[in-house]
Amino acid sequence: MMKVSLTADHKAFVFTNLTGLKAGLTIDEFAPRLSFFWGIGMNFYMEIAKMRAARRLWAQLIQDHFSPKNPKSCILRTHSQTSGWSLTEQDPYNNIVRTTIEAMAAVFGGTQSLHTNSFDEALALPSKASARIARNTQIILQEESGIPHVIDPWGGSYLMEALTNEVYEEAKKVVEEVFIILKYIHFNNFTITSTVLLLFCTITTETIVGVNKYRLEKEESVDVLVVDNSLVRRTQINKINHIKDSRDEKKVQETLNALTECARTHEGNLLALAIEASRARATVGEISYAMEKVFGRHVASDRMVSGAYKTAFGDNEELTIVMKKIEEFNENEGRRPRILVAKMGQDGHDRGAKVIATGFADMGFDVDIGPLFQTPEEVAQQAVDADVHVIGVSSQAASHRTLVPELSKALQEMQKSDIIIVIGGVIPPQDYDFLYQAGASAIFGPGTRIPVAAMQVLDLISNNKKKEKARA
Repeated sequence: MMKVSLTADHKAFVFTNLTGLKAGLTIDEFAPRLSFFWGIGMNFYMEIAKMRAARRLWAQLIQDHFSPKNPKSCILRTHSQTSGWSLTEQDPYNNIVRTTIEAMAAVFGGTQSLHTNSFDEALALPSKASARIARNTQIILQEESGIPHVIDPWGGSYLMEALTNEVYEEAKKVVEEVFIILKYIHFNNFTITSTVLLLFCTITTETIVGVNKYRLEKEESVDVLVVDNSLVRRTQINKINHIKDSRDEKKVQETLNALTECARTHEGNLLALAIEASRARATVGEISYAMEKVFGRHVASDRMVSGAYKTAFGDNEELTIVMKKIEEFNENEGRRPRILVAKMGQDGHDRGAKVIATGFADMGFDVDIGPLFQTPEEVAQQAVDADVHVIGVSSQAASHRTLVPELSKALQEMQKSDIIIVIGGVIPPQDYDFLYQAGASAIFGPGTRIPVAAMQVLDLISNNKKKEKARA
């Protein structure tokens, strides 16, 4: 229900009311071109109802607020992707079944296009073999099952119609509240994070096959894609250098200056000018910097949803034990354990990092969150400046083999090798030994319970303190 309302209010109100109409366009000139991006989870019936309710809600909002003449303005077009959070590191072949169920829900719900995740994405970037299985899942649904041949096949089902109505009515209430308070952007960010926290907490109550029930006695090894980041970096640098050596530099600077001038004067079309700069072989970085001179650089919000994790988790003995241990640490050391949650490189997936940060903060840690796209040197400097005990590196894009050793080196050069490094995210088990040797003290893979991770991090900090006192 929340996903339906967030999508509808964000697109309909922000994009349509504040941007398109202010630019002098009519609703029918651009609404038919809008499209959405849905995540599809394992709640099969709910996912179908969600998509049916969303189409109704979108059409109703457009009609009520903008009175379109073209019926296509009321059509909700969407791309769907099967869930990433439902993929498990444990017994990963189960993910093939999960992805198939989610893909079927998306097709039954009327998605226009579909992305199916590979079964090994909780372990690493997809291999060629796993990507082929994911692609063929789509093809089989499309060309063998016959499911796409019928429009809205669940229409008329009592269960589906009742569920659709329930989702629609509840989502509509949320949208109306957002319209009233006019704080949709912060509302979205905080509410999405709170919703994700609730999903993380369901692992304690819902059956996850291979994780909290029907576990294998011994996990099977899965061959995963190994990325040579150093080779990729060298290849990309060589490509950029070749482009810069062979392009017309005068024309490049003219197109970049035109971009900067358009940004400054608000006269012209930035998108058209960016296309011209691209045709002149300007790089993405150069095009971005040409506008950054005027607009500045966006810095993502690093605020947490205070209390969300504790509320979602509820009264729990495991949580209570961790919080008590943290209070004991505070009494003994005169301060709380402090962690910096960091994202390095070009990995823009920060939702999981914010969930971890919120969970740790609710349990009593002092938590700093670094901005996206930091270098290892920037992370090390922030850790030193904030006097943290530990750096928690979040890695979702296979760059850990390069960035973690560089972070460890940067701390050593600052004579702060006592700051502990832990890593969480999508880390192939085959990389664990390498990362431990590179300076990591703990690695938390997908499915790790946040209280378990917090207790282990606290133990690492406490042991580090004992060693310092022994040396003194």
